[in-house]
Amino acid sequence: MQTRPIGRTGLNTHPFSLGTMTFGTQTPEADAHRQLDMAVEAGINLIDTAELYPVNPIAAETCGDSEAIVGNWLEKTGKRKDVLIATKVSGSGAKAIRDGAPISPKTITTAVEASLKRLKTDVIDLYQLHWPNRGSYHFRQNWTFSAADQDTADSLVHITEVLETLGKLVSAGKIRHIGLSNESAWGTAQFLRIAETNGLPRIATIQNEYSLLCRHYDLDLAELSHHEDVGLLAFSPLAAGILTGKYSGNVIPQGSRRSLNPELGGRAVNPRSLDVADEYVALAAAHGLDPVHMALAFCTSRPFMAASIVGATTSSQLAHLLKGADLQLSDEVQKGIQAIYRRSPMPM
Repeated sequence: MQTRPIGRTGLNTHPFSLGTMTFGTQTPEADAHRQLDMAVEAGINLIDTAELYPVNPIAAETCGDSEAIVGNWLEKTGKRKDVLIATKVSGSGAKAIRDGAPISPKTITTAVEASLKRLKTDVIDLYQLHWPNRGSYHFRQNWTFSAADQDTADSLVHITEVLETLGKLVSAGKIRHIGLSNESAWGTAQFLRIAETNGLPRIATIQNEYSLLCRHYDLDLAELSHHEDVGLLAFSPLAAGILTGKYSGNVIPQGSRRSLNPELGGRAVNPRSLDVADEYVALAAAHGLDPVHMALAFCTSRPFMAASIVGATTSSQLAHLLKGADLQLSDEVQKGIQAIYRRSPMPM
């Protein structure tokens, strides 16, 4: 399995990253530790978490538990040198943390210290902004998104202040590299420009949603990734499980993510998303492929991809995901994917 570069950091990642957002709610600590062991054994070296996790549901009393579970595993196993730890600072609207305060130099500094303590480590390898203060078109907000109310000057001042704060944390040895999440091409370009102009830390990655059902990244951000060496860390590469086929016919299995979150973060609001997912599942079956493996292999094949973040509620689910890690899609399968995409480019 070939590794991929993490921006211009000199670090590399397995094409899969292990996501931890269910650790502490749907996934108990013992099974979470089992998943971490399995991931490292399979060669996965990038572990992604956030101060906001776990989800399903997000609650003030559980925020940070996913980081703590990872930290307990690091302490128990002594495998800190074997993995790269990525986490995130939350911002505007996340009422469960700091009452929804926006990202600022103060919240970043506070959040980093708390994350380091929970993770039981001296340094965070990749520190990410979970979403921009100015707003975002992600999580189905693209249907109503408008940048008309954004203040350019305020946004640029904010980006500069954030980069200066992150630069101090890098100098202090508390974080190594930085990334964005739920960002746009304009926002990423401004982070890169201001960093270069002022000698501040450079953005290494963007963590945005990407799957067969959500391909916003294919256009402007893909071009930015190519020219600027900023790779995508794709979250929800299985569209919150829709691409597995388990919700086919609008069935909601007991204990599934959809049983706890019926709309799946807006992904299941439009019945068309389930219908299009059925088309991809049928395409996989026609070529003798598991739909999970096909969906992940598609993400891996994209030229801008650093890693797909694979998350599993149980270790048995993770074992199934890992079986497809080496799959390469044939030209015929890729053509079939493209045909479905042209018919239904934005089903969610």
